Amino acid sequence: MLGLKLLTDPRWANIAESNLEEILTDHAWCEQKAASNALYLITNNSEHIDLVQTLAEIAMEEMDHFNQVVEIIKQRGYTLGREKRDDYVNELMKFAKKNCSRNTSFIDRLLFAAMIEARSCERFRVLSQNIKDKELAKFYHELMVSEATHYTTFLGFARKYATDVDVEKRWAEWLEYEGKLIQSYGKSEAIHG
Repeated sequence: MLGLKLLTDPRWANIAESNLEEILTDHAWCEQKAASNALYLITNNSEHIDLVQTLAEIAMEEMDHFNQVVEIIKQRGYTLGREKRDDYVNELMKFAKKNCSRNTSFIDRLLFAAMIEARSCERFRVLSQNIKDKELAKFYHELMVSEATHYTTFLGFARKYATDVDVEKRWAEWLEYEGKLIQSYGKSEAIHG
């Protein structure tokens, strides 16, 4: 369904589970950044009222997820660590088109968001199916469903609002790029690491 070119090795869940405090901290900050991205899209494309309303809901949902992860961190006696650089997301952002029309930039930002949501959904599936911690497995299953909805929402808006972009062609390019990029990841206690 997601079209990802390379799936995460299930053994990555063992790496994640070996340091839950680290993976939960990274996850919390990923949720905060997802909310910020939705707000960025709203701010820069406010003429699309359906996008504004839908992404406002997504931003609130992402912050709710942030709060849920922070609560899990607190309940387990962990500390919410500092936000760290997300090299995967930074490398993914380099693929976004620059020096192009406003519409092309808008569509690429939507596809960038869809790509992150797709990979997060896939990683949450791996966690839900492979970690021994039953509480977290259930939590990640629920978030997997949410991320899948976000992925289809961003992709749907890209298809709706593209005026000068062949969205299917560009989405295929994003999938190819991400498939090569992700080969360097999957070795650390980070959602995209």
